[in-house]
Amino acid sequence: MNHKKEKIMQGLFFLTACISIVSVLLICIFLLANGLPAIKEIGIKNFLLGEIWRPSSNEFGILPMIVGSLYVTLGALVIGVPIGIFTAVFMAKFCPPVLYKLLKSAINLMAGIPSVVYGFFGLVVLVPFVRNYIGGYGMGVLTASILLGIMILPTIVSVSESAIRAVPNHYYEGGLALGASHERSIFFVVLPAAKRGILASVILGLGRAVGETMAVIVVAGNQAILPSSLTSGVRTLTTNIVMEMGYSSGLHRQALIGTAVILFLFVLIVNIIFSLLRKED
Repeated sequence: MNHKKEKIMQGLFFLTACISIVSVLLICIFLLANGLPAIKEIGIKNFLLGEIWRPSSNEFGILPMIVGSLYVTLGALVIGVPIGIFTAVFMAKFCPPVLYKLLKSAINLMAGIPSVVYGFFGLVVLVPFVRNYIGGYGMGVLTASILLGIMILPTIVSVSESAIRAVPNHYYEGGLALGASHERSIFFVVLPAAKRGILASVILGLGRAVGETMAVIVVAGNQAILPSSLTSGVRTLTTNIVMEMGYSSGLHRQALIGTAVILFLFVLIVNIIFSLLRKED
């Protein structure tokens, strides 16, 4: 009887794994089948390096969106990664138990807030702040980067904290035994031992930042031009797809799917690099 149940569960697990694999393959096939013909018709060079996105004139250059996505994503990582890692270190090794419960609840709450709510927060708080104290119209690369940096914090903090707590305690005790202080034992012994988990948190945060749409639409300015400064308006790959997919048709629609192909390849390259880094360890 137990053997039969085990066989049934094995079959169920195998079926769910197959469904996951088939789903990913279907998405890949859909993107490639609909996006590659458009990229070929437009021309790879014109599509990737073109600076003009004007569907009414059949001009589909996505370089401004690629640059905008890179700027906003890198800005979010510059803001979110140090804050997230230091917060994780504090929660894992320095935080009093009473304060830990409060911080943990706040981090979990941040993870559950809808993207559009973050967008409203950015529109009401960040946009006026940037406009009044930094310059520009308030909607641009800097505002979107700050907002995305806040949004990726729960992912980085939670995964990094788990990685730090997973390091055996004798690493820390060994550092103390060699004469290192509490802080040096954590930063020079425990953190290097947890670098795989911390790197995983950064990659997950990167994926969240790259794929975010609703919050970015509200605060980025959505101008399909190359950003000239941190306060310039910007349009990312995801916002370009969402803003125009509803009324697009023909080559325009295929070009948007081609944009999704480029976004998919970007995420794939990031994951490959992450896998190579893990193998080197």
